[in-house]
Amino acid sequence: MRIATWNVNSIRTRHGRVVDWLVNADIDVLAMQEIKCKPEQFPLDPFEAAGYEVVLHGLNQWNGVAIASRLPMTDIEIGFAGQPGFAKGHEGPDAPLEARAIGATIDDVRVWSLYVPNGRGLDDPHMDYKLRFLRALADDGARWMRDNPGGALALTGDFNVAPTDADMGDPSFVPGLSTHISPAEREAFATLEKAGFADVVRPLVPEGYTFWDYKQLRFPRNEGMRIDFILGSPGFADRVVDARIEREQRKGDAPSDHVPVVVELDGDDDDDRPMIF
Repeated sequence: MRIATWNVNSIRTRHGRVVDWLVNADIDVLAMQEIKCKPEQFPLDPFEAAGYEVVLHGLNQWNGVAIASRLPMTDIEIGFAGQPGFAKGHEGPDAPLEARAIGATIDDVRVWSLYVPNGRGLDDPHMDYKLRFLRALADDGARWMRDNPGGALALTGDFNVAPTDADMGDPSFVPGLSTHISPAEREAFATLEKAGFADVVRPLVPEGYTFWDYKQLRFPRNEGMRIDFILGSPGFADRVVDARIEREQRKGDAPSDHVPVVVELDGDDDDDRPMIF
């Protein structure tokens, strides 16, 4: 099984490119973030024509997550237990939930598509929201693993954190002044590792970014950051046999500012499928 994650930065703008890549790369499951549309606005037809079922959660022109699969999906879940909400000027536990999480089970693998809040600024209320989101995600993931010992769970998506200095190559991000690299964000990300999740891509892909800003020639200069991840439970991580960051997808006409991240699991019976390397 090949599983990928991609912040598509508006699926209505890029659905042709996304579907073409799905078919050419022979992807079984794609978790998407920032689809930026309501369900009735999602371009389902090209996905279905290519053999993919889509489940999604979108509330407006912001955020939004989806999963496309050419294998049956079950146990669809919108939002995870303990997921915090957010609204400007709204404090308290009853803040509305944004469209940032959707989960599905494909074969015996549980996949979540996640769009972690940006944070906006070190002193912005959105930063506290981001930290609470990551910690709640770690708590729910740990609960799932306790309830499903040995189960395969993948937390995929745009985490908006560069967890190490090697993951940050954009010179505009300054320690002590910028989001994505602050100690608080990195500590919150680390709670996922402490809960038992492993970055299943970096051991197989030692270098490479997943995001480059559109401005200041960031991509030609390779001044990017690695903020898109596939984090796996031990039962998932043990099955990963290959991984790739699809850097070429940042090129061409109207690309997303993110690129796909792909992993391949063992247990595939179809030896005729093209390899991702």
